[in-house]
Amino acid sequence: MQRRILGRTAITLAVLALLAACGGRERADAGFPSESIRLLVPYAAGGPTDLTARAYGEFLERDLGQPVIVENKPGGSGAIATQELVSADPDGHTLALITAGTVVLTPLANDVGYAASDVTPVGVMSEVPSLLAVGSGSPHRDIAELVAAARARPGAVSVAVPGASTPQGVELQRLRDEHGVEFAVVPFNGNAEMTTALLGGNVDAVLINASQDVVENIDAGRFRPLAVSTEQRLNWLADTPTLVESGFAGLTLSGSTFGLAGPAGLPAAVATRLEDALRRAHADPDVVAKVGERYTGTSFVGASDLRAVLDRTRAVYEPILTG
Repeated sequence: MQRRILGRTAITLAVLALLAACGGRERADAGFPSESIRLLVPYAAGGPTDLTARAYGEFLERDLGQPVIVENKPGGSGAIATQELVSADPDGHTLALITAGTVVLTPLANDVGYAASDVTPVGVMSEVPSLLAVGSGSPHRDIAELVAAARARPGAVSVAVPGASTPQGVELQRLRDEHGVEFAVVPFNGNAEMTTALLGGNVDAVLINASQDVVENIDAGRFRPLAVSTEQRLNWLADTPTLVESGFAGLTLSGSTFGLAGPAGLPAAVATRLEDALRRAHADPDVVAKVGERYTGTSFVGASDLRAVLDRTRAVYEPILTG
């Protein structure tokens, strides 16, 4: 009888300890954020992803009541920033801008020590299509001429991409493997570097995120768009055909979804607080004006849908990168 009573007492004490621990954790989560928040950006300063992160960061700082410090950590096709994210304490005070390229394609193509399961998606900040473009002085007037040059000299025509393991880089691999068009793929650390290379004549073309800086170069006549990555033509580039229209079926995945994420294990209360704040930021007129209405879209895309984007990208690209 005494042994039975002692056993029940031990169980009761264990349950009480567990409840106390959970209650303490909930109280700690309720106090989030308790210090400044680091927002890591895996691209160079001054580019569209940096501007997007800073626009959302300014709002989150006001909404959450703590400083949000944007830190640019380019390199390694997003691995440098993402490695720092996944190794951080999962308390919500270290976040990062992520893409399918940085958290899915890079670890599939390289041994970087993390996978998409090592992040907690919060929500989408912007969605940006990509386009194939040349400089104004290029001899290639349309995509047919650029492709003809590449077929005539395989590997001689250079195309800049924002990292070798980005969707843009893998789509050019698919262009070679599935359609027999081989470009020399030249990776850079973002739009700013790619633009400098194109305008300086150091590359023949770019497969680049069609963000506001690129649109401005198109409007100014410095860029000549040849094709877009979307399934349908863009209404603001209605004269530019899609890659599919140009004879390259299936090449619709090089656009970028820019999301916000924390490390794996982010407490539910913290993740919900961040997602709610991000939803309010998405609807804020100042954020929309800075990021661009064509990129924020009309509806907020939350954590579960961002996870679905990552899962879908992995399903398509894993056989290509690991086969």
